Amino acid sequence: MKKLLAGILSFSMMSLALAGCGSNDQPQAGGAGGEAKGEPQKLVISTWGFSEDFFRKEVYEPFEKEHNVKIVLEIGNNAERLNKIRQGSTDVDLIYLSDYYAQQGIESGAFEKIDRSRIPNLDQIYDIAKAPLGEEYGPAYTIGQFGIAYNPKLVKTEIKDWKDLWNPELAGKLTLPSITSTTGPMVLDSASAVAGSKEFNEDQAFAKMKEVNQGVVKFYDKTSEYVNMFGQEEIGVGPIMEMYFKDIKAAVPEAVFVAPASGGYAVMNTVNIVKGSKNKALAEDFINYQLSKEVQEKTAKAKIDSPVNKTVQLTEEEAKGVTYGEETVSKLRMMDMKFVNEHSKAWIDRWNREITQ
Repeated sequence: MKKLLAGILSFSMMSLALAGCGSNDQPQAGGAGGEAKGEPQKLVISTWGFSEDFFRKEVYEPFEKEHNVKIVLEIGNNAERLNKIRQGSTDVDLIYLSDYYAQQGIESGAFEKIDRSRIPNLDQIYDIAKAPLGEEYGPAYTIGQFGIAYNPKLVKTEIKDWKDLWNPELAGKLTLPSITSTTGPMVLDSASAVAGSKEFNEDQAFAKMKEVNQGVVKFYDKTSEYVNMFGQEEIGVGPIMEMYFKDIKAAVPEAVFVAPASGGYAVMNTVNIVKGSKNKALAEDFINYQLSKEVQEKTAKAKIDSPVNKTVQLTEEEAKGVTYGEETVSKLRMMDMKFVNEHSKAWIDRWNREITQ
C-alpha cells in the first residue's frame, strides 16, 4: 500500500511540474485583476494627437498593466484616419471619431457591431451618449457643447441665444464656422430655427444666412483661427465649442461663454471597433474602461474631455470650461448625422454659390 501511495504521489507531482512547464511556454494575456503573463497583446487605437502624453500616462498605461496589453497609436485627423480603415490599409482595432465622421464609417460598413452586454459602464452614462448612431455601434465617450463666446469689451449687446447673432450691431465683429467644418451644419440648423421653422427648412436657413453674411469677418475652418482672431480682437463674438473656451479665456480673460437659451448643440466623439479586428473582446473591454468613472473623472479634471459618466463629481472650479451635469446635457440639441451626411454635399454647393461667392 505504501509503495502504491508513493507511486501515485510521484506521478501527481510530475504531472504538476509538466503542467507548469507547459503554461510557461504559452503566452497568456492577463485579465482584469489577474497577473499578466506572457507576451502582451497589441491593441491599435486610431485617435487624434492632442494631449498624447496625458492619455499615455493616465489612460493607456493603467489599462496596459491591468490587461497585459501594448497600445499602439495611429494619429491623424478624422478624415485621414477614416479613409485608412475604409481602404483596409491599417490594422486598427479601435477608432475615435466625431459623430459626423463615425456616421460615414457606419454607412461604409467600416465598424463591427458591439456586444453591449460586455460594456456594463454604459448603464452609468447619459442616455444621449449611449447609442448616438444606433444600438449596434459605439457610444459617445465625451459630449461637448457648441455655444457662443463673446468679448464684453467689444460687444455691448446682450448675447443669450442664437438669434442674437443676427443683431446688426455685431457686424464686423462676428465669426461663424464654415459649412465644411464639423459645426457648420449646426449654424445652418440654428439659422433655420431663428427664421421660425420648427423643423429644418433649407430655404429659410440659407435666406437667414444671407442676412448675416455681410457682417461676418471670416468663416473659420479651424478652432485655432477663431482663438487667434479673438485674441487679436479681430472678432468679438461667435459660436465655438465649450471645450476650447479655456484657450479663449487665456487670451482674453474677460471673455464669456454662453449656453444658448434655446439649447446648445451636442458634439459627440465616439469610439468604435473596426471591421475585422482580431481583438474585438479586448476592444470592448477598453470601451468599458473609457466609460468608467475613474477615466472620465481624470479627463474631465484635466479639462480634456467633458464626461458622459453621470457618477463623475466635479467642483465648480473643475467644471469651468467643461460640459458637465445632467441639467446642461439634457438641454443640448442633437443633430441627425445620417440626415446631415445625406445633405452635406448639396449644402456645401449651395453655400459656395450663395454665401461665400
